[in-house]
Amino acid sequence: MATTAPPPSASHDLSGVTRTLDLLAPRWSVWVLMTLSSQTLRYAEIKPRLPWLADGQLHPRLRHLTSAGVVERTEYAPRHVTYGLTSRGAALMPVLATIASWGDTYLEKDLVANKATGEMEPERIPPAQNIDDALALIVPRHAVPILWSLQARGSASAKSLATEAMPGYGLTAVYKPLERLAEDGLITANGSGDYQLSASGRALSPVFQAISAWAAAPPVETDARRPRGQGLAPSQNRSGPWATTPSRRPTPASPAAPAVRAAGPALTTASPNGPAWKAGDLFSHQIPARPISPAGGPRR
Repeated sequence: MATTAPPPSASHDLSGVTRTLDLLAPRWSVWVLMTLSSQTLRYAEIKPRLPWLADGQLHPRLRHLTSAGVVERTEYAPRHVTYGLTSRGAALMPVLATIASWGDTYLEKDLVANKATGEMEPERIPPAQNIDDALALIVPRHAVPILWSLQARGSASAKSLATEAMPGYGLTAVYKPLERLAEDGLITANGSGDYQLSASGRALSPVFQAISAWAAAPPVETDARRPRGQGLAPSQNRSGPWATTPSRRPTPASPAAPAVRAAGPALTTASPNGPAWKAGDLFSHQIPARPISPAGGPRR
């Protein structure tokens, strides 16, 4: 394949994608966004929806997302504070849906027995679990620049990738990220020793496009003008597609978890910000994910 150089805007787009992934990557961040996507909540209302989180874990995530401009903290009285998505945060929900779709299609799943028929079928994974599993593959350092370069070039040598995706590093530094991406099934090496994207790696293009478009969009005017601490009244719910869902890490014990796991990720009514999900999407399995092997077999 030809090794054409990326367009001039590529570095700017890549920067936006990297910043957005840095926003989503810290543990529990996606959970909090999903919890707030359907309505504005007080802290005491958020806490029961994330019962496994200690106070020391929830407060930092709220501060992180508030500082990023996707969550708004509104104080009505000293002991009456609410949290809700800004318009910028609501606009992020379709991006999360795109990531979830990629994960559902390209990440491995175990085969489980259908209770009704007894036949083996792929496990149903909650959409938010697919998001966290996908993020776990693409947020490691240098992963996105390498994938971005291969999206533009088609194929490239390790030397070219080291120069373009890891400037300032020596050639040997590129091999560890390349090895990890190959193990995760996102890239492959061809007969000449050059690297290229696998099918699942090429399918990340819509994910990167969605993230890039969100990152490049200017702040919504109402968010830009709204003074900090002023927002919707507590009775006004914000619309959004997500129910609370934990990450790919081992799910803490919760009374609702066993029933929810069996419910699966059924789609419900759509909203202006993207698809909506049932409460059955709350909890997730505990199995690390990998893209589907070219040889087939059980997924995830």
